[in-house]
Amino acid sequence: MAHDGGEVPVASRGNTIWGSDAMAETLRALGIRYVALNPGASYRGLHDSLVNHLGNADPKMLLCLHENVAVAVAHGFAKACGERMGVILHSNVGLLNGSMALFNAWCDRVPMLVLGATGPVDAAKRRPWIDWIHTVQDQGALIRHFVKWDAQPASIPAATEALLRADRVARTAPEAPTYVNLDAALQEAPLAEMPPRPDASRFAPPPPAVPAPDAVTQAVAMLRAATRPVLLFGRMSRSPRDWARRVALAEALSASVVSEFKVGASFPTAHPLHAGPPSMALAPQAAEALKQADLIVSFDMLDLAGMLKTAGASAKVINVSLDHLLHNGFGGEHMGLPPQDLHLACLPDIALHAIADAMGVEAGTLPGEDGPSCPDRLPPEAPLDVQSFTRAVGMGLAGERACIVRLPLSWDTTAWRFTHPMDFLGFDGGGGIGSGPGMLVGAALALRGGDRLPVAVIGDGDTLMGVQAFWTAVHYGIPLLCIVSNNRSFFNDEMHQERVAIQRGRPVENRWIGQRIAGPDIDLAAMARAQGAVGIGPVTTVGDAAVAIRDGAAQARAGGVVLVDVRVTPGYGADMAAVTRG
Repeated sequence: MAHDGGEVPVASRGNTIWGSDAMAETLRALGIRYVALNPGASYRGLHDSLVNHLGNADPKMLLCLHENVAVAVAHGFAKACGERMGVILHSNVGLLNGSMALFNAWCDRVPMLVLGATGPVDAAKRRPWIDWIHTVQDQGALIRHFVKWDAQPASIPAATEALLRADRVARTAPEAPTYVNLDAALQEAPLAEMPPRPDASRFAPPPPAVPAPDAVTQAVAMLRAATRPVLLFGRMSRSPRDWARRVALAEALSASVVSEFKVGASFPTAHPLHAGPPSMALAPQAAEALKQADLIVSFDMLDLAGMLKTAGASAKVINVSLDHLLHNGFGGEHMGLPPQDLHLACLPDIALHAIADAMGVEAGTLPGEDGPSCPDRLPPEAPLDVQSFTRAVGMGLAGERACIVRLPLSWDTTAWRFTHPMDFLGFDGGGGIGSGPGMLVGAALALRGGDRLPVAVIGDGDTLMGVQAFWTAVHYGIPLLCIVSNNRSFFNDEMHQERVAIQRGRPVENRWIGQRIAGPDIDLAAMARAQGAVGIGPVTTVGDAAVAIRDGAAQARAGGVVLVDVRVTPGYGADMAAVTRG
């Protein structure tokens, strides 16, 4: 299958140099490999430069059918390989369309270089009507609260500097998206000569900060004095070396470990030191370990304050995180303010290695490459509920070296084992429905050509809002497997309506009204086929689901884009029931 979507431009014969040519040259100098976009006239100059000046290579354009998909593709790409992608959003309308996915990426702390464009800032240069409604006085203000930095340069030298700065800021820990808004008139202005291409190596991010030696000494002393330490592993790296050192440190300390389902695999979940499953809410075993602990070391845990409060923990706390550098007054994604007796302001794995070095802990054994597993098996004729669906997926993927890009809220984490940092990439950050398909495509792009099969298990609501992402995957030859947990409902909201009805003494039987996606049922497999993908299903039993998933995995391994529609009875595991019922 072609990897270029058939998009090979004819040779350009023009010899005039344009402002957008200089912008495109800067993107190439930065090493941006891809830019995901949905077309718009506000950046027609840059679009032309990417195609006719650079030849649609380095960066290569990825056409997406919605701006939310474009941002989600870059989000998934960063989660899978740690590299930022470029995204281009058309004027104010495209930026508004993509803002939900951008908020997800902000909450998930992933790097991304987002380019925008506005109608000519000089009103005398605006075309009637359309340039006026697509021009905003301060376009960056629409998203300023959930990007790390933004700019609207007014000259070519300023645009070059803004792109260099935006890329450096996005890739400096703690990482997050940045935004540069490019004036349409500036893009389309002719230049007398091409400015020198910047040496991007001179504008690279600084090396990661290391913890102060005195702070490491203090952390080691606290760990050696503890009798019941607990290690919390949150936003950690995907490096197998880092994973091995985490295991070695936990074993050297005989410390209980709690990992975070929302941000992906960070510790082997079947390890005897792992306290309970890595669920959306705090598992009872993890809560008990925290309550009994005399020292808690949090390595960039997503909601440390919430965990301590839920468990009733009173231990001393070492907090390893840089996240405080992104906290602002707009939202609550910084979570509660945790107590801390020692704060190491650096990346979590850097602190972990420094502590392990000081304690004489060995490097550990690198994890195997077998992929995630579900050891349980069920009779083929069993119907599909939350628990049996998880096992059916395990049966279908048995023996596969998969990278699970996303999992649904209803996933039964008690039956699933992660043994490698690439086994699971985590959630979407901001809880915005519709990101799953795009994130799967982006992660699959990052993994293309490797030995990991990109797989996402997502809900039907998520699929319906982002299903057009699969066209991009087919068009550019990005193999993947999407398994839809199709309960024909926005079931999380059904649970909330049930809770309100119980509180008010009203009939819970009405919870489904305005929530169920039925009458008529939607043929998700047909929606996939309409975009050129392989659509399988619907299937309704464990055996049929396992066979369909196994067949889908084989087709994806052969280069296909595959969606399997699995009809599941609505429900949640015990951990999510606790979240939705409060």
